[in-house]
Amino acid sequence: MRLTVHGWLLVLLTACTQPAPKPTIALTDCQLRAPGSSERLAAKCGKFRVAENRTTGLGRQIDLNLAVLPASSRAPQADPLFFIPGGPGEAATQSFLTLAPVFERINQDRDIVLVDQRGTGRSNPLTCATTDLKACLQKLSADPTQYTTSIAMADLEAVRAALGYEHINLYGGSYGTRAALTYLRTYPDRVRAVVLDGVVPLDWTLGLTVAQDAQRALDLIFTRCEQDPDCQKAFPQVRMEFTTLARQLAAQPRRLTVPHPVSGRLTPLTVDRAALVSTVRLFSYVPEAVALIPLLIHTAAQSGDLQTLAAQTLLIGGQVQDGISVGMFYSVVCAEDVPFYPVGTPPVQSKSYFQEFGAQSLAVGCRDWPRGQVSPDFKKPVTSRTPVLLLSGEVDPVTPPANGTQASRTLANSLHIVAPGQGHIVISRGCIPKIVTRFISQGQVKDLETACVKDLRAVPFFLDKAGPAP
Repeated sequence: MRLTVHGWLLVLLTACTQPAPKPTIALTDCQLRAPGSSERLAAKCGKFRVAENRTTGLGRQIDLNLAVLPASSRAPQADPLFFIPGGPGEAATQSFLTLAPVFERINQDRDIVLVDQRGTGRSNPLTCATTDLKACLQKLSADPTQYTTSIAMADLEAVRAALGYEHINLYGGSYGTRAALTYLRTYPDRVRAVVLDGVVPLDWTLGLTVAQDAQRALDLIFTRCEQDPDCQKAFPQVRMEFTTLARQLAAQPRRLTVPHPVSGRLTPLTVDRAALVSTVRLFSYVPEAVALIPLLIHTAAQSGDLQTLAAQTLLIGGQVQDGISVGMFYSVVCAEDVPFYPVGTPPVQSKSYFQEFGAQSLAVGCRDWPRGQVSPDFKKPVTSRTPVLLLSGEVDPVTPPANGTQASRTLANSLHIVAPGQGHIVISRGCIPKIVTRFISQGQVKDLETACVKDLRAVPFFLDKAGPAP
């Protein structure tokens, strides 16, 4: 069939004026909630069925749990923000609740979309109620090899299409930055702008630097205490106290029974070196918890009273356990990180207090976990001209600012902000919510005003249980 020029123009004009695809996912009113939290958030919720094995399309089908927070504006923008949390193993519909206030201004003009990544939340979660990974595998109704980041981002693309959005914006936090970068590389024409908070570059391997990154952050914390006259006076030997306490607990763990800080129920707990260093590392993620570290160490070292340390270990350990799908965590790291470790057993980083919890421990965990496949170029840096705003905390113990610098080298249209005195995930800190809101609104990093970030300060150290110096 031959068409005249007029005919071709008619076809093109008709194509250009086709209405946007109609959503094919039924959404109903719901309340979002998270384990251990009384927070509730009104949303529109739905399910989207996908094949667990996207390559064959055969076998088990799984339902992805998702929620949409509709824009409050009468004339909202067409491009929503997709929120991708960390872990690996956090569920978007749960993790978003703690950050919801930060996104209120964005939500005025844009829908916010939360998709529980396969293996998390209510999307066929790979939940391990035991530390025995072999036993966990036997109870899972899943093929763990099908829960990698690339497969999950194919799910996200399918959800985007089913909801009828042509283009989207992405926010990724921690591991979510790896997911967002994977989506950006795979579906570049669908992405308008990206925020990466606590950056995990694709050419960075989880585990290899975890011990040295933890030590770097703790050294910065101790140095700040030493340079603060009040903290130095209250805790003049905090570095040595920490080293001594760790050595003592390694040689002679203590068995305690303490009231659980949430339930009040008397709970038995062994406080050993692992409990100490894990608690200190997790405390170093958050500035408000960092403010307690010298006091916590000093109290335990000087008085031998480990009750406070034990209570904090229970509290923070429970929060991590409730928030992470352990099976999904291993499905990601066993496919995307451990295979890229140096040949042989990764070396112990002996100069770090977190030495025994680095690459070695992850490699051991992956011995029995089924390993999914990743593409040959998965670990290559993402090259893009899409506007990207990268956020790092100066004292981040797991994704240090060097990660943001590394990722930005191949992101030609990017801006990297380092938040002074801050830890892991900084979108809620100081003026950063305004910067992110403005970036998403204008869709570019050019002329983005960021000078206010320099006014950020670390939370003052607690000198006793009453708090910081007046």
